[in-house]
Amino acid sequence: MKKSAPYSIKSISELHELFHLPKPHNPLISVADVSLFDYENNREVWKHFSQDFYCVSVKQGNKCKMRYGQRYYDFNEGVMIFTKPGQVFSVSETDAYQATGFALFFKADLIRNYPLGKSINQYGFFSYDLSEALHLSETEMNVVSALIQQIQQELKSNIDTFSQDIIVSHLDLLLNYANRFYNRQFITRKPASDEVLVRLENLLNDYFNENIVETGLPTVQFVAQQLNLSPDYLSDMLRSITGQTTQQHIHNKLIDKSKELLATTNLSVSEIAYQLGFEYPQSFNKLFKKKTDISPSEFRQSFN
Repeated sequence: MKKSAPYSIKSISELHELFHLPKPHNPLISVADVSLFDYENNREVWKHFSQDFYCVSVKQGNKCKMRYGQRYYDFNEGVMIFTKPGQVFSVSETDAYQATGFALFFKADLIRNYPLGKSINQYGFFSYDLSEALHLSETEMNVVSALIQQIQQELKSNIDTFSQDIIVSHLDLLLNYANRFYNRQFITRKPASDEVLVRLENLLNDYFNENIVETGLPTVQFVAQQLNLSPDYLSDMLRSITGQTTQQHIHNKLIDKSKELLATTNLSVSEIAYQLGFEYPQSFNKLFKKKTDISPSEFRQSFN
């Protein structure tokens, strides 16, 4: 049986209508009180839907359970969630206590002509799974709440030529703070991060110690999936504790393994390239020289 496509929510106004919320002050951006969200109606929509706008939300309580990525998530503590257009969700209402918090929705058109329109793609947290949400401290919650209140106040004010500039500047500042808070989270959760780093090293060791000609080179997506993390979150976490992305870790392990083969076997450079998963030896030569400043053949000759 073919699975039906998710219901697509095209506008912020439509979202407000589905949740039985008051009409938004601005069609491009809205701040909503999550305690007012009505999941009772339109149950079929909430089972499988996507939305054509960004969302930044802070929620507490278990009024709803949301599926995003590969798992469900209960909002049983204060967490901050970031989602982008086109991601697919499912939501079910629970019998637990009333949820509190806010949800900030904004269309890409709001920021398209501003620097934020380009830089927003650099924020990896818009691709994180909910299990990788930002857990706010009380101080951080106060900072976020103050910025949201400023956006709300501006939305309720009379529109003038400065309105959108001010709203976007507040939004830009909010995302910059979120970036700082995520970096803090990587540091305060360092033991968990160190565990992931060990698992990554073991995973790559096992991968390159097997015959992987048919498998090919490990991708960032493959590694992240094996570690039960999203690709962006894994790279951001690794960068915070090692200064290198997932792709750089993969390349480093590959070069280490290739050096071992060059130094301890009689395999040709082409054979080593194929054994490591390269489709073309030239690609292996190019990467090796980029990482070591010498060719594989020159490296081998240094042992003679």
